[in-house]
This record gives sequence, structure tokens and C-alpha cells, in this order.
Amino acid sequence: MTDLIALDRTALQESLRVLRAARDTDWERPSPCAGWTLRDLVAHMAAQHHGFAAAARGTGDDRTYWIAPDLGRDPVKVYEEAVRHVLAAFAEEGALERGFTLPEIGGTFTGRIAVGFHFLDHVVHAWDVATTVGVGLDLPAPVVGAALEIARRVPKDPELRGPGAAFAPALPTPEDASPLEEMLALLGRSPTSHNGRAKR
Repeated sequence: MTDLIALDRTALQESLRVLRAARDTDWERPSPCAGWTLRDLVAHMAAQHHGFAAAARGTGDDRTYWIAPDLGRDPVKVYEEAVRHVLAAFAEEGALERGFTLPEIGGTFTGRIAVGFHFLDHVVHAWDVATTVGVGLDLPAPVVGAALEIARRVPKDPELRGPGAAFAPALPTPEDASPLEEMLALLGRSPTSHNGRAKR
């Protein structure tokens, strides 16, 4: 059985690694998430960690947990604390067997499905951050493969994609796409369309 908790932990550790490469001038740089700067994106990611942690502990229906925090003068520290919080919640005994209420998606889901949502979202957002700050994403092939399998199951219905939805409309997938490129295309990202920093 796939260890979703371990996969999620790896994705979050990579999101921390690429975020720590951000320079002061990167925080107001546009990210691949339309209309969001890097600061907006990281605030959203931190909010998701707090919200999913609350859901794991049975209080996900309280929308105050899903409000984006003020990143202040040390955005990386705020994000690090959010990561620690959600990892601790997911590591609690029986977390995957609980029902997670996720108001932004609408409904209550099994812990396994909910952690899968969180994992996929933050593989993609780790790529968003890496692209914005100009560093390469370094995730093990099994992690990317697991994220791709989940991405292939995300509904493509137009009413579930686009502004206000979790993901943008899917893009065509090139025949020679890597697993990461296929995953990104399925979730509306194009590795060649965002004008981020040059890779360093």
C-alpha cells in the first residue's frame, strides 16, 4: 500500500528546499498561479497546511483555519511552522482512517483521499515555487509517479476547473512528456509558459 504520509512529507520537504532559495526580490515576482506573486502563493500554501491539519483533527469545517496568514518579514519561517504543523497532524495515529472535512472542495473525505489531495497540490506548488525562484525541482521518481497517478484521476469537467477551482483546465500533453511534465499539463501548468527566474 502506498505510504501517502511519506510521499506528502517528501513533497513538503522539497517545497521547503526550493523556497529557501528565494531572494528578497523574489517575493513580489509573479508565480505560475495566475494573479499570485510568490508571497501570495506561499501564504496560500501555509493556509492549506493549517486547514488540512485542522481537518485531520476533526475541525476542518472551521474556515478560520483556512485563512492565509500574514507572512510578515520572515515568510520562510511562517511557512516552515505551517509545514511542521500539518506533518504532525498527519502523523497522528489513525489519521488516514478519519474523515477530513474540506470546505474549499466541499464535503468530507476519507483521510487517504484527503492526504492524496494535499500531496498532489504541494507537488505542483513545489514546482510553482521552484519555477518562480529559478531553481530545479528535485523529487524522486516514485514521488512524481504517485502524483501523476492521482493527477490522472482529477476530473476534467469544465465546471471543476478554472478561476476559483483547485486546478486550471488541463493542457494538451506532448507525446514525449516526462511524468512531471504530464502531471503539470493535466493540472493546467506548462513548463515553458512561465517567465520566472533563469535557473541557477
